[in-house]
Amino acid sequence: MKSFVLALNMEKEGVLELARRVKGQLEACGCTVEVIGDCAALLRDGEDALCGLPAADCLLVLGGDGTILNGARLAAPYGIPLLGINLGQLGFLTEVDVPDIKEALDALLAGSYAIEERMMLEAAVYRGTERVAGFIGLNDAVISKGAFARLIRLEMYINEEYVNTYRADGLIIAGPTGSTAYSLSAGGPLVAPGLELLIITPICPHALWSRPVVIGPQNAVRVSLLSVHGEAALTIDGQRGFPLRQNDVVVVRRSGHRARLIKLKKTSFFGLLRQKLRQA
Repeated sequence: MKSFVLALNMEKEGVLELARRVKGQLEACGCTVEVIGDCAALLRDGEDALCGLPAADCLLVLGGDGTILNGARLAAPYGIPLLGINLGQLGFLTEVDVPDIKEALDALLAGSYAIEERMMLEAAVYRGTERVAGFIGLNDAVISKGAFARLIRLEMYINEEYVNTYRADGLIIAGPTGSTAYSLSAGGPLVAPGLELLIITPICPHALWSRPVVIGPQNAVRVSLLSVHGEAALTIDGQRGFPLRQNDVVVVRRSGHRARLIKLKKTSFFGLLRQKLRQA
């Protein structure tokens, strides 16, 4: 690897000083480095698209899990691998802690790494016959009520087959990476990140028999918003939002893009669970 882009979360304390250190180490080894600001700012409102990410061999993300999610959506359309340097709290998706940066960059330049591909999601919103919005995400697509809304009614189909009508706070459609995020908090299953699947988890459903459903990646989930009163929205990775109207239809399926995460450590998924969720 000889060319790098640094994506910074400008809200993290000390991020500029750290970026200077990283940039200096890489340039001392003959690499080219371009620094961009908060990568969230590169994603314009509305439909995700190619957002002018400079050509590079690697995207280095300085922040926490949220910054990694932004970086994954930014880099995936270009096939650029990314490495996360943890300046956050949990750091479930980041690979490198600040004290280990020098050794991590040395390993990266020496080619001592692997690339782990992760399935991503795409979500589209249809209003009548018009496609009014589209997004890609790594964790999940969530349809949820507003802060002061009543329970919303959501009619769900898998492909063309009717499954259920939920009265709930919302519905989470997650990929394998998102199984450790909002879906987990709502009672969804943990799954290994290398699997290809969709997890459908209702949020506080007003029915005792409503439970999470796991389906294969070849399926599409279609959800119609039936509610008349209150607000509802589609959110992607908890970061991108789009307001929904009555009778809007949200379709979620596996994306053609894949996140490419650089792995320097040999920590297993279950070892990471014990470490990060403090269940050792």
